[in-house]
Amino acid sequence: MPTYKAPLEDFDFLYNEFLDLGACAELPSMAEASPDVVEAVLSEAAKVAETVLQPLNAIGDEIGCRLDEASGEVSMPDGFATAYRDYCDSGWTGLVADPDYGGQGLPSFVGLAVSEMINAANASFAAYPGLTLGAYEVIHHHGTDEQKATYLPKMVSGEWGGTMNLTEPHCGTDLGLLRTRAEPADDGSYRITGKKIWISAGEHDMVDNIIHLVLARTPDAPAGTRGISLFIVPKFLVNADESLGERNGVKCVGLEKKMGIKASATCEMEYSDAVGYLIGEENRGLAAMFTMMNAARLVTGIQGLGMASAAYQAAVSFARERLQGRSLAGPKYPDQPADPILVHPDVRKMLLISRASIEGARALGLYTGVQLELEFRHPDAAVRRQAGYWVALMTPIIKAYFTDLGTEVANLGMQVHGGAGYVRDTGVEQFARDVRITQIYEGTNGVQALDLVGRKLIANQGENLKAFFTPVMHFIGEHDGQSELAEFIGPLKDSAQLLQDTTAWVYQHMSKNPLEAGAAGTDYLRLFALTAMAFMWARMAVIACRRLDEGGGKTVFYQAKLDTARFFMTRMLPETTSLAAKVRAGAGPLMDFNDEAF
Repeated sequence: MPTYKAPLEDFDFLYNEFLDLGACAELPSMAEASPDVVEAVLSEAAKVAETVLQPLNAIGDEIGCRLDEASGEVSMPDGFATAYRDYCDSGWTGLVADPDYGGQGLPSFVGLAVSEMINAANASFAAYPGLTLGAYEVIHHHGTDEQKATYLPKMVSGEWGGTMNLTEPHCGTDLGLLRTRAEPADDGSYRITGKKIWISAGEHDMVDNIIHLVLARTPDAPAGTRGISLFIVPKFLVNADESLGERNGVKCVGLEKKMGIKASATCEMEYSDAVGYLIGEENRGLAAMFTMMNAARLVTGIQGLGMASAAYQAAVSFARERLQGRSLAGPKYPDQPADPILVHPDVRKMLLISRASIEGARALGLYTGVQLELEFRHPDAAVRRQAGYWVALMTPIIKAYFTDLGTEVANLGMQVHGGAGYVRDTGVEQFARDVRITQIYEGTNGVQALDLVGRKLIANQGENLKAFFTPVMHFIGEHDGQSELAEFIGPLKDSAQLLQDTTAWVYQHMSKNPLEAGAAGTDYLRLFALTAMAFMWARMAVIACRRLDEGGGKTVFYQAKLDTARFFMTRMLPETTSLAAKVRAGAGPLMDFNDEAF
């Protein structure tokens, strides 16, 4: 079965050499985030991922969650409840939460690294604290002081869980169609009635209470998304003394049988005259919920990245050990009956695609995490605004591209294993099953592409785009003409220019025909993502070149960075040319096809 080793050396490189943390130095969240503290946090998280959570991964897949239909209670696979209690007791659920509610207040970009490791080790387990953190964020941003005091300390400690309830049997992405009702009560609360489906962590036995965030309509609400409100609906009501009261009118009535992440309880929830409390303003629930949705989309991207990392490690291990055939250039290991498959060009190509995707995405994710920290915590409004432009632009890109590469790398990992990858004994087919959902939930990747093209390109008078192109062009200008870096700066420069030209084409054509936005979306998003990855790889190549010139230690590490950057620029970035051509093919070949011919 696969084992997982956290990429601590790469994290060390990114935090101490790649990320520019100077702008964050004076933030309150950095007060305790010295390099020594960050290193210690990541090292301890690695131990949890490697020794506690990863061994439960196959168990969770084999046993899954179990529903008692009479009571509506869901029990977790063996070992999960104990691991969760230990996880909470060690403070991981409060790592980036507000110290006023019991959190440690560390920067969000530290939390993203921990999230990658936890998801790599056990994606099903990671869903529970991840969703609770998302629900915490909504209440923290939009709740009243009383609501914060009532719910946040227990959520931060991990004693209580959290969920978001959006989807209904008849509507998913189009939330304007939702029917769940919220009737006002005399005491200022509401009575929630309706059904929600596909609710991750909707019911389980690892916490004492579950705080559901539920979208619903009040009686006089306007139609569509303008009439949606958001409510806190606890599984158990909370008494004035903060003890748990009676069971609320919410119950799990079904548990989905899924392709993957089988230890993540995906529930059908029934609300019957359940007591709910309005959070934020009436009819403004969707805007409040998007606090959680946007965070969830970034974390979903990191989830795809984490599982890709685990799949890649399994593939490398197998490629080193599996003996089959001889190198085309002659035997590499003549003392053995055959060479390891690592010597074969096609296997090496699959491994390098995986490695370049993972390490580039890790850099882009943490770079965006720094911007996220600046957006929410910097005292200067102009800095917050500028960082927010980057985050808004990159959120759909990270969600879609990272989960696409997660699925691609998991499938490549299976391919490296050959027939051994298709059977359950090796454990790698689980990665392919588990990661597939990441391209679907929290908004399908097609929806992310439409969000990028239809909203983010035109938002804020083009400031979103400037937030990306300004640092890219500054970096190119700083290093253009340096011969030792030409193989990295040149391709980035060409890709950035191609992206600018394609962006102008998309903007011009979709203003005349909105269908052009939908037709261009997925190809344009991937073109943008590859250019962003090229920016990350060029920056890492500059650092690696400098370190190799200086001499000293870690020569193997820096040379591998440089070689991976070279592979990305020569074997992966050229895809941007075909993507741009597909975008310019326009909507015609898609929309002119006769509906009846399908």
